[in-house]
Amino acid sequence: MMMSSMKDTQANPDRDCDICPRLKNFIDAQRVKEPSWHNAPVDTWASAKGDDDVQLLIIGLAPGMRGANKTGRPFTGDWAGDLLYATLLKFSFATGRYEADPNDSLQLCQSAITNAVRCVPPENKPVGAEINNCRPFLINTFKRFANLKALVTLGKISHDSTVRALGGKISATPFGHNLAQEVARYTIYSSYHCSRYNTNTGRLTEKMFEDVFENVRNAIG
Repeated sequence: MMMSSMKDTQANPDRDCDICPRLKNFIDAQRVKEPSWHNAPVDTWASAKGDDDVQLLIIGLAPGMRGANKTGRPFTGDWAGDLLYATLLKFSFATGRYEADPNDSLQLCQSAITNAVRCVPPENKPVGAEINNCRPFLINTFKRFANLKALVTLGKISHDSTVRALGGKISATPFGHNLAQEVARYTIYSSYHCSRYNTNTGRLTEKMFEDVFENVRNAIG
């Protein structure tokens, strides 16, 4: 159940959000082990030009333990970020240089990045209740960006949660790599997650990933 203090317009959880006890306990334990890490829900990161510039929202699964959970910025510090930010730079959805550090020169353009689940889960596996609990933050993130047109969902869990957040049906909007499907007023572009596992096994190649963002760039202009 959502905590009663959550505001209807709240797009990011509080730092000490306790909606999901398992995740809160896990983060509390990590704060003891690694007190210098972020160890908190990871906020959406958006275009340096402001929310009205955002036309693309990328939706991952959850923060990585040594990535966003450590650095506090989505996809920063882990393998998935290396591929994601290289691709965003190639298609002009980012500028600067990615150095796996939130203090680097990287900035987003026309884009924003969030996660379906904002807290790092044990073994990178959120459970169904945690995905459901975090969905109102995703819904409010859509509302935050008035000019949002395209959504890139990384992996099936992210895809399914996004479809549900928009009031769609999974049966009518199935996950499939590089599919483009209309839901509500947005186009969802689904992709295999840019994880090390997917790239190492060949499920996702650099070219396959780039094809998704090339399609988004062509659509947005």
